[in-house]
Amino acid sequence: MQISNSYDYQSNAATKDTPWIRRTFIGIAVLFMVVMLVIPLLAVFYEAFKGGWQLYIASLVDPEALQAIKLTLITAAIVLPINMVMGIAIAWLVTRYQFKGKQLVTTLLDLPFSVSPVVAGLMFILLFGLNSTVGGWLESMGFQVIYAVPGIVLATLFVTFPFVARELIPLMQTQGDSEEQAALTLGATGWQTFWHVTLPNIKWALLYGLILTNARAMGEFGAVSVVSGHIRGETNTMPLLVEIAYNDYNFTAAFALSSLLAALALVTLLIQQVMTKLQERKFAKSERLANIPELSVSANATVATTKNSSDK
Repeated sequence: MQISNSYDYQSNAATKDTPWIRRTFIGIAVLFMVVMLVIPLLAVFYEAFKGGWQLYIASLVDPEALQAIKLTLITAAIVLPINMVMGIAIAWLVTRYQFKGKQLVTTLLDLPFSVSPVVAGLMFILLFGLNSTVGGWLESMGFQVIYAVPGIVLATLFVTFPFVARELIPLMQTQGDSEEQAALTLGATGWQTFWHVTLPNIKWALLYGLILTNARAMGEFGAVSVVSGHIRGETNTMPLLVEIAYNDYNFTAAFALSSLLAALALVTLLIQQVMTKLQERKFAKSERLANIPELSVSANATVATTKNSSDK
């Protein structure tokens, strides 16, 4: 959610910076971004296409690469709806109910941000590994978690879990529940209130949280690396295969997959910017529409006054 700052520091003489200070800060920021972001990104694409288009395409259509791309997309496709449902549920719980342990819930929500992804992977190995009670029982039932797709999905769920909820909670706290209470007073059911009142109000924050979740799910390395087992052609996602290809001195394949991940990140940023623009346009349109009823009432009052005067 983008919040505009109504105070213009540069228009006030007390807070206005001198031109050289402003240019210095702008130059430092631009230089840092070019060195740390733009140049490495361009280097990845340069190395990926240095051998030509044919070698680039051949690296991406390799069976191991295709399997890694497929597994990455499957993991993201499973994680996104789960995070969407659970994120909305937790945001609703935190913002609409008062209960003991509420502060603990909000604290635990930030746990994936503070715990190293490698530690998260080790936790799942302790819980679902072959030598654990739960893992051994699942193995006896023919269901393997660690070193299989379910373990990758669990690890990805853990590291991406807070994104949707953390986008929704501040917005829902700011909006309050007055519109929902009004809908319920008018006879709407709980589901009708959610679909027609709550969801339209949170849709932009929800989409933004899902975009962040998708970007993290496709790029996750640490936790997935621990639980995957690096089984070639089976449990390697795109980030894991990049490391394997680089360690095998297959630099073209490594940079080709890296460029694909970078392209997905750029597409994510593009979608985010488009959403921001759409949200700004919708906000501006709602402001314009909010002024129309006042004009209509004023115009109607003027017409009525004129008519009454003419009748007299």
